Amino acid sequence: MKRLFTIIFAVTALCACNAQTSSTQTRAAKGLSVSEITTNTKIRDVKSDADFGNWGRLLFPANEGYYSGDTLGNLSLTWYSHINAAKTVEIVRYMKERTLAGEQVFYDIYNEAEKRADPAKQNTGLFFFRGKPGAKTAICNAGGGFAYVGAMHDSLPHALELSKKGFNAFALIYRPGAQTACQDLARAIAFLHKNAAKLGIDMAGYSLWGGSAGARMAAWLGSLGTEYFGEKSYPRPATVIMQYTGLSEVYGNEPPTYNCVGTNDGIASFKTMERRINAIKANGTDAQIEVFTGLGHGFGLGQGTVAEGWIDNAVKFWEKQNK
Repeated sequence: MKRLFTIIFAVTALCACNAQTSSTQTRAAKGLSVSEITTNTKIRDVKSDADFGNWGRLLFPANEGYYSGDTLGNLSLTWYSHINAAKTVEIVRYMKERTLAGEQVFYDIYNEAEKRADPAKQNTGLFFFRGKPGAKTAICNAGGGFAYVGAMHDSLPHALELSKKGFNAFALIYRPGAQTACQDLARAIAFLHKNAAKLGIDMAGYSLWGGSAGARMAAWLGSLGTEYFGEKSYPRPATVIMQYTGLSEVYGNEPPTYNCVGTNDGIASFKTMERRINAIKANGTDAQIEVFTGLGHGFGLGQGTVAEGWIDNAVKFWEKQNK
């Protein structure tokens, strides 16, 4: 009798668990409500959310081997530190609120024929964080060692914060590989110039932002231009904002450049970044670097660290170039 009771209890518990899982998946299939998006929300439910169509999955790395954790609260990204769970939730809620309000938040940069010819282009696009109509534009590029795109920590939060300051900000999702990543950024710049009026943005004096590998993309496009990566020639950015990358080359035509990095960064040496900034200054171009004592690689916005507030200084540097 005791054994029978144990079996019945186990079956009942299993059914209840399955019912709960089914209920969660059903809500995701129909679309989660804003209030249902919390640190406990499953990443898989965001990726499959009906309201997000085919782009919800691109909020997270397309190559799932570069992240771990199954909820928004315990997301971890390779090579990154200080991931802010509250910010992750805020970003997903922003996407949900805007989508439910009828706003388009994701834009393809390649057409269907181009994506069929190169299926990797299906994992590209721009997330749009709207600022004031007609305001200046920022394009943010996450790092990930050119192996994946760590957008949820390294570009989406930046774009969100810039939109709060009134700027129109975009976060680029690009293909792995340095060359293809830069080609995607060049296409994104071209797309935004062509569609500036439709999007209600000002591309004059725009800025390129990036962390780690994304910082290299911003620097290369800033110096080499869109034409170097297969697009027609478009105006260079007014400012390049770079975080924690060991890029050393200086071409002599760099745009005004702001850098920030930590002294304990084992991937990007702060001394290398200081030398590059000094070389840009020596060419007569405005440049600035902030070095944060004790901070390691991939701190993003740096909330709760000695770097908190760096983005305000970067914005001031950008605004100075547009005066």
